Amino acid sequence: MSHSTQTVSVVLRTYTAQRWPLLLQAVDTIRAQTHPVDQIVLVVDHNPELYARACATLPDVHVVENSEPQGSAGAWNSGVAAAWGSIIAFTDDDALADPDWIEQLLRGYTQPTIVGVGGTIEPLWVQGRPAWFPAEFDWVVGCTYRGMPEHDAPIRNLIGCNMSFRGEVLRAVGAFREGIGHVAGKPVGGDETELCIRLRQQFPHYTLLQRPAARVRHHVPASRATWAYFRARCALEGYSKAVVTRYVGAQHGLSSERSYTFKTLPRGVLRGCRDALRGDLSGVRRAAAIISGLGITSGSYARTRISAAMTAWWQHRHLPAASFPVQ
Repeated sequence: MSHSTQTVSVVLRTYTAQRWPLLLQAVDTIRAQTHPVDQIVLVVDHNPELYARACATLPDVHVVENSEPQGSAGAWNSGVAAAWGSIIAFTDDDALADPDWIEQLLRGYTQPTIVGVGGTIEPLWVQGRPAWFPAEFDWVVGCTYRGMPEHDAPIRNLIGCNMSFRGEVLRAVGAFREGIGHVAGKPVGGDETELCIRLRQQFPHYTLLQRPAARVRHHVPASRATWAYFRARCALEGYSKAVVTRYVGAQHGLSSERSYTFKTLPRGVLRGCRDALRGDLSGVRRAAAIISGLGITSGSYARTRISAAMTAWWQHRHLPAASFPVQ
């Protein structure tokens, strides 16, 4: 099917009125696409007042409530249930899509075996990018990070702020798994990662494509440009990786992370040191942030896996399951 004949539904979720101005901007960028969007689905995540406001203000948008438990997974599932496009694209209520975003995503579907296409997510720093913040860790703020493909290439998993799937395949693989993703702003990741890995496990002849030309800009507030947020997000990422590997196995659940850890991050440390030698003293701080971020993430992953193993051991011995903290 030519990309010009495909129908497109765009799903985005929202959960707080604090993002209302950003949500309106996000919807405007979807309305203004060079390839018309056939349906905009806005999922309101357990906020009745916000749902009523969206229904009254956005008559051309299909507004639905999350009918599943609160969180990104349930919201995505509610959006998929309401979407009828042959291609279902996903973005966030605080992301601004380039005018040709949908057009570029559709151009990625060059073969029937390409069943998902994602793109670039650029951080839109409200108060400027912190000098210490390494590009290798832009995933901390939900964005494309250094080490991801810079040209069209197959990829293990797409990122929720800028991803799309063939609707029929998305429904065939099953729902986003609850209990992994974001809940009420708590930045636990992994629901889209788990779904993408599960898709490839069930249909190994299918391909997910990263297409950098499809671009959105993700709003990054000052509260997320702090060391405290960086540290907390890394710890949550380690936790979510452990949860994902519990479902899909470590071989697939950590396949991309191995290359990232042993190739991308060492290069980032060296780059920071070179920058410092050339007069950019913040390079040392970026190198230190990379080392610290890796340690925090790895430590959280290990603690979560050990906690799960100990709980399983107790259960195996038919003793009351102990509750081991994972954070």
